[in-house]
Amino acid sequence: MRTVEELTATSDPAWPALEMELLSNPQINILPVSAAVGRDSLYRLQVSTRSRLGALALHTGGLLVDDGWLRVLGGGGERGLPSLAEVNGLPGDEQAPAALVVGYDVLGGRFEVNGPDPANIGRPGEPGEVCYFGPDTLEWESLGAGHGAWLSWIAEGGTGHFYESLRWPGWQEETRGLPLSHGMTVYPFLWSREAHQDLAGTTRRPAPMAELFSLQDEFAARFAAEPDTTALHVRVV
Repeated sequence: MRTVEELTATSDPAWPALEMELLSNPQINILPVSAAVGRDSLYRLQVSTRSRLGALALHTGGLLVDDGWLRVLGGGGERGLPSLAEVNGLPGDEQAPAALVVGYDVLGGRFEVNGPDPANIGRPGEPGEVCYFGPDTLEWESLGAGHGAWLSWIAEGGTGHFYESLRWPGWQEETRGLPLSHGMTVYPFLWSREAHQDLAGTTRRPAPMAELFSLQDEFAARFAAEPDTTALHVRVV
């Protein structure tokens, strides 16, 4: 494993330019991280600070976008957002992870960077591309861009259109009050016809993020095993 000194020994670190991009969007809150925690996260990730992934791990505790609707993972810290290394179980074995979780939203939608063989785990897109698991479709879709470009898209305000069909009147207040360990369950479920027809009329309650992920994975597996039972594919990207 490379040392932190080796990982930070670059004349072209990604953070200065990335920080400027992120600060240009008032809807992005850059969470602080202590030097020790950031260095530990970078070491566990084993990526250089020339990469935007390494820059986030070393210099931030993560990002909160749109009042915490989207949580982008960084080095972790005191605010309760886990680190990239923690969420991805790093360091792991000698093999590269099949995919790297880089963020998730309040509804349990997940953003992951494809590993070296996406097709082997049933993922769309090419190696290194970011994919999104939609809580309203229960499927993965490729965003056609890598992690660095994904961060630029966020900084440019791309989440507004991306989540337009999944937001209801007053979502900011409901999202803002959640602890970062929790997301929000929606009933009827987001993939149902009822939620599609009247999202504002759904019932929403806080729930641990792990519970949301587990529930979605359970339903996705069920639909895959029962082809006649399908989720609605209604989100506009």
